[in-house]
Amino acid sequence: MAVVAIHRNTVMVDRDTVFAQLIDLAPVGPGRFVGSPSPEPRGRTFGGHFLAQSLAAAQLAGVADRVVHSLHAYFVRAGDVDEPTTYDVAAMRDGRSFALRSVTASQRGELVFQLTASFHSPEAGFDYQPGQRFGVRSLIESVPPPNESMMTYTQFTYQHPHTEPGSWDGDKRPIEILYINPPSEAEGVAVVEPQLMWLRLSGAVPEDPAAHTAGLAYLSDSTLIDHVMLPHGYRWQDRRLTGTSLDHAMWFHRPARVDQWLLFDQRVELTGGARGLVAGRLYSSDGTLVATCYQEGLMRWDAMG
Repeated sequence: MAVVAIHRNTVMVDRDTVFAQLIDLAPVGPGRFVGSPSPEPRGRTFGGHFLAQSLAAAQLAGVADRVVHSLHAYFVRAGDVDEPTTYDVAAMRDGRSFALRSVTASQRGELVFQLTASFHSPEAGFDYQPGQRFGVRSLIESVPPPNESMMTYTQFTYQHPHTEPGSWDGDKRPIEILYINPPSEAEGVAVVEPQLMWLRLSGAVPEDPAAHTAGLAYLSDSTLIDHVMLPHGYRWQDRRLTGTSLDHAMWFHRPARVDQWLLFDQRVELTGGARGLVAGRLYSSDGTLVATCYQEGLMRWDAMG
């Protein structure tokens, strides 16, 4: 087991093992685990970090014969990237087919994140996914495959005039993101088309299917809420925006490898009341829908900022 409960500044960070170490939680008591700090050197803890570690903790708490099929989570406070996180897991239900776990995440004794996950014993049943007439296969067939000529999400972020050099730490995460259709419209021009990206975890991921499920949760938070300003002609990177993730829901449909490219199809569903809702669908490269997620975020705009 990796040493995880040490201040990050005392540990050499190896990008090839970041995610494996991130989900290698240290048990410190019945239903209690400690996870390593986030790899970003400053700012708020990435929401996907809490999602992945909370799900990993839930998977360690007596559900080894079952697989997660859904989770619902709230981002309660901004996490400190320099602090390890303590996860307390409570068994809410253990039925014949389903098990329910509640996970609370805390730093320095304060609640920062809350997750509930439901696990299902594998069983056979009807299997259906919308096909060509609903645009799923045509979507996979119409997008270019991952290639080095595509813009990375880091490059897109630094294109924005309000992004100061070196101010974004998302590139410190063990995620590779290739932006298929980055918006190029001028400020004030609405962008309403789905935002499409290829993404995967970089470095080693344990072969355990539970690790890849936690990896899906980690990936699902990357870029999702970033699109809520596009229909209004602005960008998430704009310093006139005060924005943060509020809650996250996710459904796991089929197994997937997160160290292989996945297509992330993201669509703004609605904005209003200083909040925005975005839907995301994750597909394997053969067009199989592996997960669906929704996230709501705060979006307060100060035109004078």
